[in-house]
Amino acid sequence: MTTASDRARRLADELLFPAALSTDAADLVPVGNLDALAEAGLYGMAAPRDVGGLELGRASANEVIEALASGCLSTTFVWIQHHNPVRAVATAPPEVRDAWLEPLTRGVVRAGIARAGERAGPPVLTAERTGGGLVLNGEAPWVTGWGLIDVVLVAARDGDEVVRVLMDAEQAATIDVVRQRTVAADASGTVTLRFQDHPVPLARIVETEPLDAVLARDPEGLRTNGSLALGVISRCCALIGPSALDHELTEVRAELDAGGPDSLPAARARVAELALRAAGALTVTEGGRGILRDHHAQRLAREALFLLVFGTRASIRDELLSRLAHP
Repeated sequence: MTTASDRARRLADELLFPAALSTDAADLVPVGNLDALAEAGLYGMAAPRDVGGLELGRASANEVIEALASGCLSTTFVWIQHHNPVRAVATAPPEVRDAWLEPLTRGVVRAGIARAGERAGPPVLTAERTGGGLVLNGEAPWVTGWGLIDVVLVAARDGDEVVRVLMDAEQAATIDVVRQRTVAADASGTVTLRFQDHPVPLARIVETEPLDAVLARDPEGLRTNGSLALGVISRCCALIGPSALDHELTEVRAELDAGGPDSLPAARARVAELALRAAGALTVTEGGRGILRDHHAQRLAREALFLLVFGTRASIRDELLSRLAHP
């Protein structure tokens, strides 16, 4: 019986990586890539087994993410957004869970996230309660998968609380959608959403949580995004052939796995810096052809650059700057 990690590695090697250059150049990730992940059951990675999900533990989920990222970061970047909405809906009130969890698990409905309301400081996206539900005002700067997803789990601030709602991912008179063009993973369809009195019905409210609890839990998620950089490194290592980078990859993966809230920022910085060096080493190995647009070296180098800032925090940034600017 194949594991989820086995299926992810096979998809990465046989489907995602061979098409990664064309996907990288596309306006949006081909829907067929996402369909293949759904058919392999990987949209249900975080879902409970009682609705057909895999309910993977953290270590197994990280293996799946790393494997897929080694094939195509753009595709993985769209798909990885799906799992926080699945977890939220799995513990939502029965009317929300019953309506949404099973189709989300199968990947028939695909989700993204807008986490603007979960950040410290003055709110950039607010939710005001009305008789019929909520009204959203403000901005969600980074929402991935627009044009490829059906719903967005939007986190907005209501005073000292974070309210999460499941909003349709479609144009509306009360939403301004601005496409963001990124140096890598551009086919992920990342946008900024600007809300002006956007109504959300009561039936779409998934959960409410104190902001303090959200901020206290934030360090727990730092390990997951490190798997994206591990995937870039592992593909670079495979293309270079045996080298000292293989040992560094094993070391930094173990460092991430063993990391706690205090040590994870340094581990995340190390893996991001290693991705940059590995992509640079691949480019040097390939020589002049490595900087041609039809070669994987330049794509992986741009992805490594992208991952220097994606999912970062001030503590990770400071660690990275100490490595890159003050070695």
